[in-house]
Amino acid sequence: MENGEKAVETVVVGNYVEMESEGKASDMKSKLSNMFWHGGSVYDAWFSCASNQVAQVLLTLPYSFSQLGMLSGILFQLFYGLLGSWTAYLISILYVEYRTRKEREKVNFRNHVIQWFEVLDGLLGKHWRNVGLAFNCTFLLFGSVIQLIACASNIYYINDNLDKRTWTYIFGACCATTVFIPSFHNYRIWSFLGLLMTTYTAWYLTIASILHGQVEGVKHSGPSKLVLYFTGATNILYTFGGHAVTVEIMHAMWKPQKFKSIYLFATLYVLTLTLPSASAVYWAFGDLLLNHSNAFALLPKNLYRDFAVVLMLIHQFITFGFACTPLYFVWEKLIGMHECRSMCKRAAARLPVVIPIWFLAIVFPFFGPINSTVGSLLVSFTVYIIPALAHVFTFRSAAARESAVEQPPRFLGRWTGAFTINAFIVVWVFVVGFGFGGWASMINFVHQIDTFGLFTKCYQCPPPVMASPPPVSHPHVNHTRGL
Repeated sequence: MENGEKAVETVVVGNYVEMESEGKASDMKSKLSNMFWHGGSVYDAWFSCASNQVAQVLLTLPYSFSQLGMLSGILFQLFYGLLGSWTAYLISILYVEYRTRKEREKVNFRNHVIQWFEVLDGLLGKHWRNVGLAFNCTFLLFGSVIQLIACASNIYYINDNLDKRTWTYIFGACCATTVFIPSFHNYRIWSFLGLLMTTYTAWYLTIASILHGQVEGVKHSGPSKLVLYFTGATNILYTFGGHAVTVEIMHAMWKPQKFKSIYLFATLYVLTLTLPSASAVYWAFGDLLLNHSNAFALLPKNLYRDFAVVLMLIHQFITFGFACTPLYFVWEKLIGMHECRSMCKRAAARLPVVIPIWFLAIVFPFFGPINSTVGSLLVSFTVYIIPALAHVFTFRSAAARESAVEQPPRFLGRWTGAFTINAFIVVWVFVVGFGFGGWASMINFVHQIDTFGLFTKCYQCPPPVMASPPPVSHPHVNHTRGL
């Protein structure tokens, strides 16, 4: 194992130069830029993983708890957090393997961001590349859609003068400005601030729910239906499936081989946010959450809640950039603009990517149910099944295992243990996540369409308060008439 790590050290470049100009200026402007803009450390990667993982799903986990019940909600978070950390580790191993092989062949990645589908192509061939590209791009597309829906859902609780669809138009235009952020290397300050924002929001939800206390006649009937149970479970599967952008985050690191355990530590921190907040909100409001997929909807309006809403809005803008940037890269490569040195030209070329995202957020504004649907149909393959199978097939031969840059951990049983875990993940996620989860999520999703319709102006908004009609004035009647 030590020899493998030394091989990586000697082959993987230690100085990040992707899309950056040569030379190191010493003026104050450059120093400030390096401090806030140019991030490639282990800490930057940790902030990116943790910030990207929790995002708006923090607000839908209490809804999932109302579907699953308290015990299942907690157990599924721990279980999928562990599975997600393992498959993120597999992706990091495959990335280092691919990059090491290519750099031994003197391939230069100076102006090129390596992506997951290219790793699959280099290790397993074009068929794997095509499958990986299709699932990854579709997942990231809908991941970006979810962020726009979340923006509109949240801002409505501060200002309901505009309906949620109108807010989606507005935030679609705001999020389009992410075309100017070159790569994950430039998310240093945003990742740091994003995690602070979700940390505040999680503890606000926890404390505010405890102080509010249980609503009168609160009921905790979950799990009551199989459809709801598996819908909630796939939302949690989605929660810990944020590493569709793992390869891009790794590529932005000075030393990508140090990524191996970063996602696990990010997940452990995220659990300190999601478990208390989801448990407290569900304890306080119980079954009311079944009809309120956004936790903000049930908490009293005050300064603390409004501050949390504003912070989540900013964070969702950041997460939109996380989800959309890999799509920008794919589009740039398709039209031949990826290695262009002009950021303005690249930004203009990226704009068409935002248009379908904007459109889909207006068509399917179902905050909460869409998370479960994306989780079951897309995250199950993108994040869990494909990485596990890719690891098995990459190292299926004895020669490949012998020459691997990274050997599986000894305490897990080396290759036998790794392949056993991978087989379990593939079977479990395919049957429970994709099978039962897909069935339940699609039923719930179709129910939302039947109930609210496509292009609905204001999903789960309270009905407008009707003004009471003025009293009817009756003309004076002379009841003595005719007597």
